[in-house]
Amino acid sequence: MSKIAFLFPGQGAQYVGMGKQLAASSPKAAELFQRAAEILGYDLGELCFNGPAARLDSTVFSQPALFVTSIAALESMREENPDALLSCEGTAGLSLGEYTAMVFAGVMQFEDALRVVQIRGAAMQEAADAVPSGMVSVLGLDRDQVSAVCAEARENEILEIANLLCPGNIVVSGSNDACERVPVIAEKAGAMKVMPLAVAGAFHTQIMQPAVEKLTAALADVPMSAPRIPVVSNVDAVPHSDPEEIRQLLIQQVCSPVRWEDSMRYLLAADFYEFFEIGAGRVLRGLMKRIDRKAEFHNITA
Repeated sequence: MSKIAFLFPGQGAQYVGMGKQLAASSPKAAELFQRAAEILGYDLGELCFNGPAARLDSTVFSQPALFVTSIAALESMREENPDALLSCEGTAGLSLGEYTAMVFAGVMQFEDALRVVQIRGAAMQEAADAVPSGMVSVLGLDRDQVSAVCAEARENEILEIANLLCPGNIVVSGSNDACERVPVIAEKAGAMKVMPLAVAGAFHTQIMQPAVEKLTAALADVPMSAPRIPVVSNVDAVPHSDPEEIRQLLIQQVCSPVRWEDSMRYLLAADFYEFFEIGAGRVLRGLMKRIDRKAEFHNITA
């Protein structure tokens, strides 16, 4: 019998209006947005529900917004489909989404995780502002081919694989000049499509190293417990039970490639075949369809 896993989206899934219906229909979801406003010092609900989009898309705001919206979707689900929550035996989140997975699995409390996410978003934005950099999506090439593209396009700059999302969908990340060389080289190598992404900078590369110190300090005093269900790590695509190991992996995650495809294959190999994408957008559903079309997928949208 297949097992149930909950998956949580990361940055890029945000949109104006997310969470509005949840807050209107679920008192517990509405309360989460109020608690978030007290912790963050600004009205997160107003930003999520009404924008403006340019502010919501900023890393500083999009990370807390997506985190809280996913937790609010969980609260709504707890009221409407409690059996699915009780049946869930594993979880994972894409980059930022890993913090939502940690809260769901009981590793961190909501308030603690939100404070860390706020610091993480601000520190990553700061690191991005310091070095003109970006990310480029490469479709239609495998890992080895994309590694070869990076080696050729890098020259004396930074260019690394940042996201291994699904077969034929890999994101590279680095300095602007190196990113600008990617399309010609990737298309010459046989890429079907190459697209610069609308992001603040080169996430999941060494360009984010300045954010590590601030994130390390933010996580240092956060109480952590062993997860009650497995949480698959973005860094090495396996779950961990030791809270101190989890703390270190969350720090490493900022500069390490997100191994999403490997994480999903780990769950599939462990008999997880029913998945719930909880929060904004349907990105994770699309990725899973490229990894294993037979997997059963549900969306609990924000």
